[in-house]
Amino acid sequence: MTRILGLSAYYHDSAAALVQDGHIIAAAQEERFTRIKQDFNFPEKAVQYCLREAGITADKLDAVVFYDKPFVKFERILETYLATAPFGIRSFLMAMPLWLRQKLFLPREIDKGLGGGYTGPIYFTQHHESHAASAFFPSPYDEAAFITLDGVGEWTTTSWGVGNGNRVELKKEIRFPHSLGLLYSAFTYYTGFKVNSGEYKIMGLAPYGEPKYVDAILGNLIDLKADGSFWLDQSYFDYCGGLTMTSEKFHRLFGGAPRSPESLVTQREMDLAASVQKVTEMAVMNIARHVRKETGMKNLCLAGGVALNCVANGVLLRENIFDNIWIQPAAGDAGGALGAALFAWHQILDNPRKAVPGDSQSGSYLGPKFGMDEIRRYLDSVGAKYKTYDEDILLSKVADLLNDGKVIGCLQGRMEFGPRALGSRSIIGDARNTEMQENMNLKIKFRESFRPFAPSCLEERVSDYFELEEESPYMLLVAPVRKNRRKKMTAEQEKLFGIEKLNIHRSDIPAITHVDYSARVQTVNARTHPRYYNMIKAFEAKTGYGVIVNTSFNIRGEPIVCTPEDAYKCFMFTDLDALVLENCLCLKEDQPPLPGAEEHKKKFKLD
Repeated sequence: MTRILGLSAYYHDSAAALVQDGHIIAAAQEERFTRIKQDFNFPEKAVQYCLREAGITADKLDAVVFYDKPFVKFERILETYLATAPFGIRSFLMAMPLWLRQKLFLPREIDKGLGGGYTGPIYFTQHHESHAASAFFPSPYDEAAFITLDGVGEWTTTSWGVGNGNRVELKKEIRFPHSLGLLYSAFTYYTGFKVNSGEYKIMGLAPYGEPKYVDAILGNLIDLKADGSFWLDQSYFDYCGGLTMTSEKFHRLFGGAPRSPESLVTQREMDLAASVQKVTEMAVMNIARHVRKETGMKNLCLAGGVALNCVANGVLLRENIFDNIWIQPAAGDAGGALGAALFAWHQILDNPRKAVPGDSQSGSYLGPKFGMDEIRRYLDSVGAKYKTYDEDILLSKVADLLNDGKVIGCLQGRMEFGPRALGSRSIIGDARNTEMQENMNLKIKFRESFRPFAPSCLEERVSDYFELEEESPYMLLVAPVRKNRRKKMTAEQEKLFGIEKLNIHRSDIPAITHVDYSARVQTVNARTHPRYYNMIKAFEAKTGYGVIVNTSFNIRGEPIVCTPEDAYKCFMFTDLDALVLENCLCLKEDQPPLPGAEEHKKKFKLD
């Protein structure tokens, strides 16, 4: 029996994954355990979890694999600073301590992180090899093309190639500083959101705007070629040697300084978001068409942070460039840990691979789960009031609460691996409720009112609600709401512009219908998460609707909850109405006060 531990660390979203004889046993992000959003430190707690899940200690591991090559990345950083010197000296001085303290001494850091108990080999894969492996090896295809797109690995920012059997082969690449991910991040920064976490806000903001800056972007910032290659004019950017993403030349082009974080989002930000989203879609389509032409493959696998752009993924699906598409649910750097472990098993150790129908990622439910004894112990320790029910009765009560307009936090089964909550660590609500989006955003998630919510839909009913025939188990595809469910706009409503569109109810499932009639769909089946599937079925039995609202169980500034304690605190510190912890049900009105609520809100600037 061969056990391989994959690691990603020291950039953002550190993670660990454990593969045993080619089977994915466990995977989790460090942030879920430390409660530090996008924790970049060595994933010590995630490693401990993976080892526990496998029932082993570090000395029983056969290999440890790190998801990129730190010396090659360090070479790129040094060359970049030398090329921009002396301009980049402040950024250089800020970056060096971490490199000299940790990043250049990874064998030592791995030994320390594993408690000194591991003496076997340590492998280092290329960053985009890890992404490619995470995309292809868990996919349901014997052979497929792959595309990886992100900010930057060592030097590579975009790559494509072919996966066949137990091999992935990178064919072509685009290198730093030319990066689609960094272009998107530049607009994230410029519109006042946090780089490496606010990109999805740009995607959500885009439908409120008009893509009026597309020509300015294509004429100045990026040169897109028909073969999928692109080139960025670095005079508009500051990320090579500076402390920000954009230069004064960028600011002049778009009419002013970057928006201050937390200030009012204006029509300019909406139009900028729409424009960079459109350009991103154009670039992805160009790359996909070229890869299909060059490889002749009918199947495509995607990974890298840009692969989390589910709007672009939906466009790619509807363009029918490939017959089938599979996207790694942990497409960012966290998924690199899983890709590294699978790369070692298949490509370094040359073990065979057999594609599994659906995929081999078990719905990405790869994190910890908690038993009823552990849940009751915690609830009793804080004096929580709860009732325990048999599953059928519990699901019926949840359906009644949803039908009454209540919002419910759920912790059930194994935690999801990747940035999306998929029913195990989710907040759920009634998609028919006209006030649900505003209530969830402002009273529970404490986030911007423009942010859309996603639906979880019974797999067999997805085409009843959305123009989508394919499975979408990982909430990585945006699809239009079916026309027969849309509400006709009045003449006055048609004239509304920008954020004025927000409060228009556009379908019979308004809580998950975005202003452009789109939705980021998760399909749920009885195979991968029977409990969540049955929960939606119970709601369907009472209402006739096999679709509900699903958003991640967290509030702004915090990672998704992991433990019963995390879940209960989030429940008590927000306006959630009810909490499901496996078979326990807590109602807000029954709970005693939990100390620390006000301090918690201030900590995350939620007032």
